[in-house]
Amino acid sequence: MPSEFTGKHVTVAGLGVSGVPAAKVLHGLGAHVTVVNDGDDERARTQAAELEALGVTVRLGDGDTLPEGTELIVTAPGWKPTKPLFTAAGQAGVPVWGDVELAWRLRGPDAAPWLAVTGTNGKTTTVQMLASILKAAGLRTAAVGNIGVSLLDAVTGDTEYDVLAVELSSYQLHWAPSLRAHSAAVLNLAPDHLDWHGSMEAYAADKGRIYEGNRVACVYNVADKATEDLVRAADVEEGCRAVGFTLGTPGPSQLGVVEGLLVDRAFVEDRQKNAQELAEVSDVNPPAPHNIANALAAAGLARAFGVSAAAVRDGLRAFTPDAHRIAHVADVDGVAYVDDSKATNTHATEASLAAYESIVWIAGGLAKGATFDELVAGAAKRLRGAVLIGADRALIREALARHAPEVPVVDLDRTDTGAMLQAVHEARRLARPGDTVLLAPACASMDMFTNYNQRGDAFAQAVRELGA
Repeated sequence: MPSEFTGKHVTVAGLGVSGVPAAKVLHGLGAHVTVVNDGDDERARTQAAELEALGVTVRLGDGDTLPEGTELIVTAPGWKPTKPLFTAAGQAGVPVWGDVELAWRLRGPDAAPWLAVTGTNGKTTTVQMLASILKAAGLRTAAVGNIGVSLLDAVTGDTEYDVLAVELSSYQLHWAPSLRAHSAAVLNLAPDHLDWHGSMEAYAADKGRIYEGNRVACVYNVADKATEDLVRAADVEEGCRAVGFTLGTPGPSQLGVVEGLLVDRAFVEDRQKNAQELAEVSDVNPPAPHNIANALAAAGLARAFGVSAAAVRDGLRAFTPDAHRIAHVADVDGVAYVDDSKATNTHATEASLAAYESIVWIAGGLAKGATFDELVAGAAKRLRGAVLIGADRALIREALARHAPEVPVVDLDRTDTGAMLQAVHEARRLARPGDTVLLAPACASMDMFTNYNQRGDAFAQAVRELGA
């Protein structure tokens, strides 16, 4: 495959974490590479200078015009299919790949198989859990893809892997038509990125691409029928099985929970009668319901690859989640303070709220077109109070008024970063011993913060000041 790039005119669409590695790899394979980029800021100019020093042509400030002679486009995953560049490519018969597609095609004949994960929420945590389990089994592996580690680096680097744990977004899957994983999981499906995909149906279809050509197992969420529907629609290899995961008692060909244990009734002999204990619920960190589901999905993929039950247990015990994912910050005066700043949409927040019995909820930010009625109605009985911040907080306030009118609400009419300190103090005033003050914003952070990490850090700092 690499020899096919020698002398080929390839346009790389977009700089950033995917475009720069793609341009370098293609240049190294002898292609004539032109990078086009919408932006012309300082970061883009720095990256352009690095590539131009290698002999790559970079065109800043114009990502819409197709360079003359282009034979292939390799795009950053976030570029919308409706961009004029891709319209022109379609008219000229020029194929468009993502960096994931390029990485897949550059794999050698003895390349490590991919265990792939997608879903609206929980992808990163599940892939990290999976990598931890695979390492506990003594396998050479890495968590790569949308998690921030370039797949191109993984497949073209010097490190030899036995298997890769791959996180894939709907954007990446859209641009990866020939990807064929060993086994794959769709964790859940909820409306997200619909402005990019155009419809929920198109979003789901792109997620479902992860199952195409699976060899061993298509892992789906029993509680989310849409994920099972994607399995049924997929064209898989002969013998590939549908494997469900559930927070209830598992049926045959499922993984689930029985009396505080994670158990496997999919990868055992005589699964009609037998089950294999994998781990205790307490081995999952944190043991919130949605995180137990993540652990079961990771275990399903690992078991599909032949990993032992003991390695599943050891890998889950060794796993430490990233910051701002339902992270316990501190207990102050009998009240737990939990940072789930990563809950940037209603689906993630619904799972977060379901993990606690009595909650003072800190929420708000940029709604990105979301509505909150269903979320609030489902959580109303758990809410002790709510503190609202951010540009679109009125949408949540109105949903609370409709579905939880008895819940006291503090509406902070400020969007500066100092609002978080005030929010934590207001939450403390509303909370009682035994309650959880939960930052689960259900919104993006960019109205007040650089990203969800900074928002979570501000919450944790405010809590530490309370404790002091």
